[in-house]
Amino acid sequence: MSSVASVHSLWTVAAELPGKIPAPRIEYVQLSPTLIILGAAIVGVLIEAFLPRRSRYYAQVLLTVVALAAAFAAVIGLAAGGFGSSKAHVAAMGAIAVDGPALFLQGTILLVSLIAVFTFAERRLDPATHGKRVDSFAAQAAAVPGGEAEQAAVKAGFTTTEVFPILLFAVGGMLVFPAANDLLTLFIALEVFSLPLYILCALARRQRLLSQESAVKYFLLGAFSSAFLLFGVALLYGYAGTVTYAGIAEVISDGARQVDPALAGTMGNDALLLIGGALVLMGLLFKVGAVPFHMWTPDVYQGAPTPVTGFMAAATKVAAFGALLRLLYVVLPGMRWDWRPVMWGVAILTMLGGAVLAITQTDIKRLLAYSSIAHAGFILAGVIAASKDGISSVLFYLAAYSFVTLGAFAVVTLVRDAGGEATHLSKWAGLGRRSPLVAAVFAVFLLAFAGIPLTSGFAGKFAVFKAAAESGAGWLVVVGVISSAIAAFFYIRVIVLMFFSEPKADGPTVAVPSVLTSTAIAVGVAATLVLGLAPQYFLDLAGQAGVFIR
Repeated sequence: MSSVASVHSLWTVAAELPGKIPAPRIEYVQLSPTLIILGAAIVGVLIEAFLPRRSRYYAQVLLTVVALAAAFAAVIGLAAGGFGSSKAHVAAMGAIAVDGPALFLQGTILLVSLIAVFTFAERRLDPATHGKRVDSFAAQAAAVPGGEAEQAAVKAGFTTTEVFPILLFAVGGMLVFPAANDLLTLFIALEVFSLPLYILCALARRQRLLSQESAVKYFLLGAFSSAFLLFGVALLYGYAGTVTYAGIAEVISDGARQVDPALAGTMGNDALLLIGGALVLMGLLFKVGAVPFHMWTPDVYQGAPTPVTGFMAAATKVAAFGALLRLLYVVLPGMRWDWRPVMWGVAILTMLGGAVLAITQTDIKRLLAYSSIAHAGFILAGVIAASKDGISSVLFYLAAYSFVTLGAFAVVTLVRDAGGEATHLSKWAGLGRRSPLVAAVFAVFLLAFAGIPLTSGFAGKFAVFKAAAESGAGWLVVVGVISSAIAAFFYIRVIVLMFFSEPKADGPTVAVPSVLTSTAIAVGVAATLVLGLAPQYFLDLAGQAGVFIR
């Protein structure tokens, strides 16, 4: 009876003391880019539920393009309003940082996603099936490959328009990932953009078994990386008594923090800090595709539908490197002497491993996958610089690299034979004589990957290597230049194959794309040349955006 009375008295006391549970304060305008994307994704799900099948494709494409454009306009508005510099602050009760790097990376992700949507919506490349135009995605994703349900769906001319809201959910998670200001928000954002990507990888219309195998591999290895990251979060919480970036950095620098009695035994324990930091880094390096966490990359890039591969290769790298930069520069700057030697080793292995293994590839998508691993190593050189120039060079490189990658994978969708895309390198022999324009455009992208002057690749590599050299990482730059020379060999080998080999009589054809894929490729070429010929404005922009709010 007395216990009931005491509980009742607690209720009355709580009722008499209003304001003890504060209402959350959410800055909706500053979070508007993410809110627009997630709101549109929910509307996209409702369109799938309520609109007749014949109307869904146009409604979804229109909604997705408008949402991405509106979110990009919101990012520009925030940057123009000074939220990237003087008004930079932490929003959403300390969960999201609104600062220069966050806005720059969010803008890049949104632009890349907008271009990627054009490749998702392409319906001219595959021959019409039963009088209906089809895209790169399975007619009915839930059907067993080769089964009766799939054959009936193909005959009916179905298309999987759910890919558009799934894409928007992935983009929503990617927008939060580089802006996350505490470890729990980081983990939730990781899951929000990873789960849609696992689904998208399994939806190829052709070679469905290979596509599903790639999705399972990505899911299993992704689950491992998420588990590492979450375990690291738990250890860092045990060390610092908080999951906020500023709180952990404060404990690392001077240990000044109110001790929670439940954590008094573990707080300030350096073993927890080192192991927890290492596990969180492993989770992020997996998403980046750095050696030795790169095993998923070639298989997933090869098996996934090519529009999805292009989107993943560009946007996921931008989001993951943004999160990695924020972790190292905001949470762990006091441990620079601990993490720099480890990151040196990872960067060297990644540059050399990606470049050497790419030489042995015979499939164009696997070759581009190993190329992306080597580029992750080059970007890590800028991360290791641990300076303002290092941040700005990484931001510039990510923007430049993402457009080249998207353009290159858009070109890969055009070269086709009876079985769909012709990705084996032998099929590309003599492509320059059969279709000079497509081969020339692909050659521009390959030269940019190789870092040849007057392309965006050269400007990006020069910026990260310069930042690394100025910070005392001269040997890393030497390894980077050697890796670039090795990589240049296999890029130029493909160009020689296209222009100086005889085309085979039974070789593939080059499909004529609609204005959608043509726009994606044209934007890729324009970005590659503009960022290569006149990079200074964009380098300055990245420089102004290169200051993290702490």
